[in-house]
Amino acid sequence: MVKAIVGANWGDEGKGKITDVLANNSDVVIRFQGGANAGHTIKNNYGKFALHQLPSGVFHQNITNVIGNGVAFSVENFVKEMQTLKEGGVSEPKILISDRAQVVMPYHVDFDCYEEERLGKNSFGSTKSGIAPFYSDKYSKIGFQINELFDDMDSLKDKINHALEIKNATLKNLYNKPEITLDEVFNKLMEYKEILAPYVGDSFTFIHKAVKDGKNILLEGQLGALKDTDFGIYPMVTSSNTIAGYGAVGAGGIPPYEIKDIVTVVKAYSSAVGAGEFVSEIFGEEADKLRMNGGDGGEFGATTGRPRRMGWLDLVATRYGCQVQGATQVAFTVLDALGYLDEIPVCVAYELDGKVIDYFPSTTKLKRCKPVLKVLKGWKTDITGIKNYNELPIECREYIEFAEKEIGVPITMVSNGPAREDIIYK
Repeated sequence: MVKAIVGANWGDEGKGKITDVLANNSDVVIRFQGGANAGHTIKNNYGKFALHQLPSGVFHQNITNVIGNGVAFSVENFVKEMQTLKEGGVSEPKILISDRAQVVMPYHVDFDCYEEERLGKNSFGSTKSGIAPFYSDKYSKIGFQINELFDDMDSLKDKINHALEIKNATLKNLYNKPEITLDEVFNKLMEYKEILAPYVGDSFTFIHKAVKDGKNILLEGQLGALKDTDFGIYPMVTSSNTIAGYGAVGAGGIPPYEIKDIVTVVKAYSSAVGAGEFVSEIFGEEADKLRMNGGDGGEFGATTGRPRRMGWLDLVATRYGCQVQGATQVAFTVLDALGYLDEIPVCVAYELDGKVIDYFPSTTKLKRCKPVLKVLKGWKTDITGIKNYNELPIECREYIEFAEKEIGVPITMVSNGPAREDIIYK
């Protein structure tokens, strides 16, 4: 059976923990899109880890962890993460990297930084991980698939020269930066080849066989529906498709009808990193207090360390995100963070040009939306450690059930703490 775990909102919903929990019953965990521009924070018996590219199944020795062809693969980050696992006492995981995945080059990171610098106050709030330049090259057909590093070196050099004609013209004429040489790029690719050789393989054949054999396969998405390049808050989105439907492509050619279950993760309040529309956003002391109570040690980006933008639970955006993902069930996370509040505002609708709407509009209209809030009663107690749903305070259950009704998808899991065991099954 193939199951996907994806985010309903702007990312940072707690997908890493849910993947880590559900990985117990999986044979294969596949990361299917995105790059090192966002991370999954996982807390388990080994300690606390921020994974940026490695699938969250790496803590389970029985799992094959696949980095799919849809991933923007940074070799440098891969090496760092593998070292972090080793230092944390985690046994060497089983890893298969698709030979059709493409590599993020150092110049992708440079171009990302140069462009944000050029845009100034109009910048996209990029993590400067090279993601947009990477995907631009992929679709311009001047990116490097990993299999190309293991074949005809003359053809590889011809391709590098072709790419550098474009890169160097841009560096010279737009950014006024030093040009790149063929040897520089070729030598870097040969370094990558040596590092990746033990892990690279034909993931398509492996996954096709795993599906045929009835293995339990978990697809792990990065970011959330509102950062999807097509359905998100364009243009302040990521450069890949963050939705479960893309898992059929980015994970290695899984037939779409094989994805039977889509667990969509929703945080009990809202947070976002980077620029873009965020209707339920809050500011000042109110935001600071929620940020410091949120997550495990506060709401700061797993990749950038930047303070996340904070807001109340936006049920309009969440309902839309679950529809985009095709959610079959919802995992409701970081509920314990709200225990300090007497009252909890929730965004139940938007006001657009003086009219109340209950749907999530396209970005040009979204810019003009204001939140319509409903205030629910807080439970004013620490709910960490509770294992049984019925033992939660009644106000807490009312909050969950109100959200469930508005979203229109069953909430089956509630996370009430950072550790793997802090999960209530509803």
